[in-house]
Amino acid sequence: MNLYFVIVFQQLIAAGTHLIAKTVTQQVDPVLLTFIRNCVSLLAMLVMFFVREKRVKVEKSDLKHLLWLSFLAVPMNQFLYLYGIKFTLASNGALLYAMTPALVLVLSYFILKESMTKTKTAGIIIAFAGISIVVFEKGVDFSSDYAYGNLMIFCAVIAWALFAIQGKQLVKKYGAFHITVLSMIGGAVMFLPVGLFRITVYGIPEISIAHWGGILYLSIGTSVVSYILWFYALGRMDTAKVAVFANAQPILTTILAVIFLSQPVTTAFLIGGTITIGGVLLTQRK
Repeated sequence: MNLYFVIVFQQLIAAGTHLIAKTVTQQVDPVLLTFIRNCVSLLAMLVMFFVREKRVKVEKSDLKHLLWLSFLAVPMNQFLYLYGIKFTLASNGALLYAMTPALVLVLSYFILKESMTKTKTAGIIIAFAGISIVVFEKGVDFSSDYAYGNLMIFCAVIAWALFAIQGKQLVKKYGAFHITVLSMIGGAVMFLPVGLFRITVYGIPEISIAHWGGILYLSIGTSVVSYILWFYALGRMDTAKVAVFANAQPILTTILAVIFLSQPVTTAFLIGGTITIGGVLLTQRK
């Protein structure tokens, strides 16, 4: 299978995630959506895990660490993202997630005391300047839905960056696939009581066939297929090359959002997005 086809296809799935999430959250409550999404993906991930890994290898001394990663992966990252995308644009969600490498560098510097080059520091400053233009495009009004949604997604991205750096120790010990899938499974289980409470109080609203299709896309396409393709590419392609494709995701999402959601592309987004991606690319230089 051609590696470039794999990574382009994976990025199209990932870019589509923001459009689907934006569309589905307009009808389905983010708590319920997170719950249903994880119920479906949980079954798929359990099968995938035990077919490949056979058994759980994590030692008892590492369980607390794994539970923390699980909390970051689903209740913080997935839920806050779906909650935030309800209020902002699909392209903003993609652009904010493009900030992950810069946030990983910042948090690694403060938490892991890793060194920081002048080039990477400049890239971080530029990326944050660009993202600020987009996040506060309509003014610094934290009471507005637009800014609120952007900030919720930004918190989700921080959670994902924390997952990346605080999971390093367990990844080295047990492997990336083992820890990431176990974290997703653990996070899905953690969110079950929240989802069940929501259903008990409010019930399950009528969901259209189209939105059920969107939920399956997020559950299987994003959480399972995209994940497998990503690891397949990482295992066979240089990480830096994979990262370059990932940086194109906001562009793909914007194009798709204009075509399918009739989303307007503002001058502030074009300027801020260009600056952000430029800064992120700078952080990935040695």
